[in-house]
Amino acid sequence: MTLEKSIYDLSQEELKSFLVKNNISPDFSTTIFRNLYKNNKHEMPISKKIMAILRKNFNVDLPVIHTVSKSPDGTVKFLMMFSDNKSVETVLIPFNKRFTVCLSSQVGCAMKCSFCYTGTMGLSRHLKSGEIIGQYIVAANYLDVELGLKTMAPNIVFMGQGEPLHNSDEVLKAIQIFMEPFGLAMGPRQMTLSTAGYLPGIKKLNDFPKINIALSLHSPFNSIRKELIPINQHFPLEDIFKELDGLDLMKRQFIVYEYLLIDGLNDRVEDADELLKLLGERKSAINLIPFNPFPGSNYKRPSDEKVEAFKEMLVERKLRTMIRTTKGSDILAACGQLKS
Repeated sequence: MTLEKSIYDLSQEELKSFLVKNNISPDFSTTIFRNLYKNNKHEMPISKKIMAILRKNFNVDLPVIHTVSKSPDGTVKFLMMFSDNKSVETVLIPFNKRFTVCLSSQVGCAMKCSFCYTGTMGLSRHLKSGEIIGQYIVAANYLDVELGLKTMAPNIVFMGQGEPLHNSDEVLKAIQIFMEPFGLAMGPRQMTLSTAGYLPGIKKLNDFPKINIALSLHSPFNSIRKELIPINQHFPLEDIFKELDGLDLMKRQFIVYEYLLIDGLNDRVEDADELLKLLGERKSAINLIPFNPFPGSNYKRPSDEKVEAFKEMLVERKLRTMIRTTKGSDILAACGQLKS
């Protein structure tokens, strides 16, 4: 199915080109961008003639919120519908006085990770850049209008439904539009992209702005990792690290290694020893994520004591380690729990 092109798919340069082709001054592109991204108004303060031309050529609608789930910890999960009635889940996550929006990049996911609820869906389709951007605008508007929280613009994590690098072209386009100076004007360090290790996409990362990169590692052993992340059979750790080591990182930039801690599977002393061998000489930080259960899963979440004990093992080995606080698990909004 060919979707209508969204106005949110356009960079400002592309919008300028469109205006020129339609005998309209390209100067209007700044006005349009400011209203789309800063004021978020559909009725732009421009002539009815220009508005009619835009509406004739582009879909100017944002995703529609179908349902909202709220957690007592402040997490908000949205089920958002697109023009073809496909849907994704998008999450607003509170951190101190600022929020982060967890964006989906696909309807479903093809990676079939055994620890992830989204993986049970299979892949329905990739999202267009405008649909990725639309999620952010809708969530930020909800934060402002519905919750009355006029905080700083939320940060972005590409950690929702889908493997972002399996849809690398549209995700890159969305990142570039997020950075447009007359749009949201986000800095690259306000955005984090998490990958399960999709090697063809990792090879493209040097073409991306200097956003934060996270790898879903989850085990230093290929034998265990391929159980958790089936694509590890095709893209083993040695190949992934060869590409990651070749990334052109900034001086103080390092890769975050997400480590989903599963009771009895990857929380042993030998796991800590192997992590030291793998990451000890690399610029890295380990983000421990206690497993978040979902319907039908056979894995178990380790106790808080086991999580803390594993962290101490890594710290003793001088590996920079933190524990990610679980947010929204009661509404299936935590890491690995999203499903349309």
